Amino acid sequence: MRTSWIVGVLTAVLLLGACGDPSDGPETAPPTPDVSRAATTHQRAQSSPSASAAAVVAPRVLYLGDSLAMEAQQVLGQELRRELRATYTSAPYSGTTPCDYLEGTGKKSLVPDRDKAAALVRALHPDFVVLQFWGNAWGYTWCMDGISHAASPQKYFSRYRADLRRLTDQIAAAGGERRPRIVWVAQGPDPITPDRVRRVNELYEEQAAASGDVVADAGATVAPAGSRYTWVQYLPCTSYEHEHSDYCTQPGRDRTALHLDKDYLHFCLAPTTSTPRPCPARSPGILRIAREITRVIGSS
Repeated sequence: MRTSWIVGVLTAVLLLGACGDPSDGPETAPPTPDVSRAATTHQRAQSSPSASAAAVVAPRVLYLGDSLAMEAQQVLGQELRRELRATYTSAPYSGTTPCDYLEGTGKKSLVPDRDKAAALVRALHPDFVVLQFWGNAWGYTWCMDGISHAASPQKYFSRYRADLRRLTDQIAAAGGERRPRIVWVAQGPDPITPDRVRRVNELYEEQAAASGDVVADAGATVAPAGSRYTWVQYLPCTSYEHEHSDYCTQPGRDRTALHLDKDYLHFCLAPTTSTPRPCPARSPGILRIAREITRVIGSS
């Protein structure tokens, strides 16, 4: 049963262009997603008498990443505006990894030049750049040059570390005297290769410490208490989820769903589609992640 379940899950992930971690993946990279400039959201909190005093310190936030960011972008924007009165821009692309957001990759990238991290920093002058990547471990995108975790874990981690440094340097250079603070989002558990996610999160911690940035351990909010890297489909409802009943999916059992039955990676409780989109369903996992990112930005 476990073998057939995993095969079914991975098949669905591959067909839908997700960013999971099977032992092998597609032989060629997919076409660049047709995400127009209009799909990038630019949202500012509406002014009000109570907001005017806080307007000076309201942060400008830029959110980049892969399919996890794609599905969470609207919820994160709502939380940031509601809690911090933030100005918010998101430009996620499904299937990406940090190298896709590097300038100088040319056509070997799923992200067009206009939405590279440094280009958006120069244009928008954000205070925070939130970066959320699962770790794209199968060489799904051209910019990984065929390097995958399954084929060569050491080469994969070395390349990933180097790309984090390069991306940090490019963002810092683009920000100049107004360098934005980077928020690396640590990922939740992976039932297939749990140690890979642990190592990737350690790289985020390492890079943040080296450059004076921060990590939002959003992945801990979708893991069991005391077992950070154990994957589960359900967790006990939080007090917030009890108070907002749409987010406690099984109140009779005091638990809420994080994933659909056939998708161990994504947190959207609506099926993934071939066209990447923000999640259209109330999804507890996405809200937990967004609230933790918001909390970290608010305290930074």
